Amino acid sequence: MHSEPHGQPRHDPKIDEANAHAALIERLERTDAEALLGGGETAIQRQHKRGKLTARERVDVLLDPGTFRELDRFVTHDCTDFGMADKQVFGDGVITGYGRIDGRLVYLFAQDFTVFGGSLSAAYARKVCKVMDLAVNNGAPFIGLNDSGGARIQEGVASLGGYADIFLRNTLASGVVPQLSAIMGPCAGGAVYSPAITDFIAMVQGTGFMFVTGPDVIKTVTHQDVTQEALGGASAHTAVSGVAHFSVPDELACLALLRELLGYMPDNNLSQAPRRETTDPVDRLCPDLDQIVPSNPNRPYDVKDVITAVADDSRFLEVQADYAANLVVGFCRLGGRSVGVVANQPAHLAGVLDVNSSLKGARFVRFCDAFNIPLWVIEDVPGFLPGVNQEHGGIIKHGAKLLYAFCEATVPKVTLITRKAYGGAYCVMNSKHIRADLNFAWPTAEIAVMGPDGAVNIIFRRELAKAQDPISKKAELVADYREKFANPYRAAQLGFIDEILVPRTTRARLIEAFDSLQGKRSRNPPKKHGNIPL
Repeated sequence: MHSEPHGQPRHDPKIDEANAHAALIERLERTDAEALLGGGETAIQRQHKRGKLTARERVDVLLDPGTFRELDRFVTHDCTDFGMADKQVFGDGVITGYGRIDGRLVYLFAQDFTVFGGSLSAAYARKVCKVMDLAVNNGAPFIGLNDSGGARIQEGVASLGGYADIFLRNTLASGVVPQLSAIMGPCAGGAVYSPAITDFIAMVQGTGFMFVTGPDVIKTVTHQDVTQEALGGASAHTAVSGVAHFSVPDELACLALLRELLGYMPDNNLSQAPRRETTDPVDRLCPDLDQIVPSNPNRPYDVKDVITAVADDSRFLEVQADYAANLVVGFCRLGGRSVGVVANQPAHLAGVLDVNSSLKGARFVRFCDAFNIPLWVIEDVPGFLPGVNQEHGGIIKHGAKLLYAFCEATVPKVTLITRKAYGGAYCVMNSKHIRADLNFAWPTAEIAVMGPDGAVNIIFRRELAKAQDPISKKAELVADYREKFANPYRAAQLGFIDEILVPRTTRARLIEAFDSLQGKRSRNPPKKHGNIPL
């Protein structure tokens, strides 16, 4: 019988195996800890001193607690030029993965400025493309948190190719899954075109910047001095260029906005937006609406007061509030249902349509149509803005974009005319003639080719020239024209208006209307795609 030599412990293979497994787990934990540090403590401190969260902190705030699952945490770049072989950091400057917002699956990336300034490499781009493909294949929204110095110069054309790979996926995902972008740091050069293709862009004031060429290049080429903020800050892009949709004061507000915005959207183009429970009665009357339209047709009122009076819990999420204020667009809920709102704003430029408002409206209408969000249109429009600048700026082409968008849309479409609906603008603003489902009007509605004053000047030009008292004669003719045409009854006789509403009943009537349209089936003729007048 064999026995162990005296004084030596018996060898146990199970202990060796346990030790080996423990060593493997310890290595994983050590590697995980290194990856989680990104560019290291010093770089993280620099990020915080700039008033910015780290990429991982942003993800934790954005997603429901404990739901983030990171992919490709240990990816590193494969560049060997310019000493890069000795500079390897796990994750390579971008965090990618999936998680949940209000329980709903989303995919995302968060650029990590602490690693190589968040610059994009070929490996980095492959990480982003992987989660974009997963988002489309699984029918889930995609969110990009941008904070990057741009393409990684050391990789040359490989990094540029990576951007192009991402742009292609943004384009193919457009209209398939919602795509949201947050600009939380620099976003320059080719990097700007990925957010530009996405559906909505939110920018953080003071730290978020977007520009194709920065201030230094502009000064060299054009000799113009301009700051980053004036060139591509949040206010520049929300109020002047219209590139961005939201300007928010800080990162926490930005991430909260993304969560709220997503709540109005479906997961993909084959589903419906989530319906929310509300304690706001669907048959609630809105008595303030009976008096909201001034008796003087030239006096303004704020159309947002109409929206909030009707919406569930008076909640309205306005989109592009600082751009083209003569048209208001955004989201509300009616009876718990997500609805896209497009409204002329009499309180700004009398609610006329112009180049910028047409672009703003067309983009929003097409988003809602792509993602099955019904449209509520509030019309009070005296026409298109006249002027040389508008004509030379392409008002014909740009106005046609809004017309095209409404004509093309097959979602439920309900129009409410509160006051003026004149000329071609009447046709454009979701009239019955371009497939609006239900068209309502208040008793204050005026539906005509033009306003009574202008119409009388044209129709009765000769009579007025011969009249002994042209002022009194014109007043008489204006009153007669107003009685005949500046009201909703002629349009109702022709079937262009389905119902004239007592204003206080608007909320109940709209909710009933959208309920009746939830089974709508409408398709456009088969084609590869239309040719919108871009």
